[in-house]
Amino acid sequence: MAAALDNIFGYQTPEGIELRHAVSGPLARGLAWLVDLAIKLTAYLIIGFVLAWAGGVGVGLILIFIFLVEWFYPVFFEKIKGATPGKKIFGLLVIHDDGTPLSWNSAVIRNLLRTIDFLPLFNITGLITMLCNNRFKRLGDFAAGTVVVYGNQATRRPKIADASPQPPPQPLTLEEQRCILDFCERTDRLSLDRRHELARLVPSLANSSEPERKLLAYGNWLMHGGKRA
Repeated sequence: MAAALDNIFGYQTPEGIELRHAVSGPLARGLAWLVDLAIKLTAYLIIGFVLAWAGGVGVGLILIFIFLVEWFYPVFFEKIKGATPGKKIFGLLVIHDDGTPLSWNSAVIRNLLRTIDFLPLFNITGLITMLCNNRFKRLGDFAAGTVVVYGNQATRRPKIADASPQPPPQPLTLEEQRCILDFCERTDRLSLDRRHELARLVPSLANSSEPERKLLAYGNWLMHGGKRA
């Protein structure tokens, strides 16, 4: 039961850093949808007023405009910006299940299925689907492998003291990478003796004259995605 109520979405970056987001529920997404709807209706009214003089041709152009906006407004903004203007206002972000930015394919798939989510009226199917899973996913999210989260609540990456990035002498597991980054994040809260003591627990640094500096260098290397600065 506890797992079903857990709405925290966590994933690991390639550097071994765990980021966590709060998953967006139906209320915030519903309000974002209303904002997007208001934006689109305003655009329709403006275009309708401008093209009203063109008669039948104008009506045709208006219908084409409405079609393009309805289908490509969410796809464009979610791919380019990570969220529609309505979602941006409420701090929401659409990402893949592995935390990566939305791709064109996923943006198209999740929005193509909006038609099914909307049935029979006012997104009833989508709402029921969202309430039946702890990530509040609608059918489009399941098909595209996406999730809507609060984009401004991710855990910040640790700030590491200045040290030239240096790769560790051997490959590290994700757990080892996390331990190094945790140490680097806490250096300013530890005494010098304690920092040296902890750094020397790493076998390859046991006899080093600067174990702490070495560990900070490894941490910066990880933070740069495994590259030298």
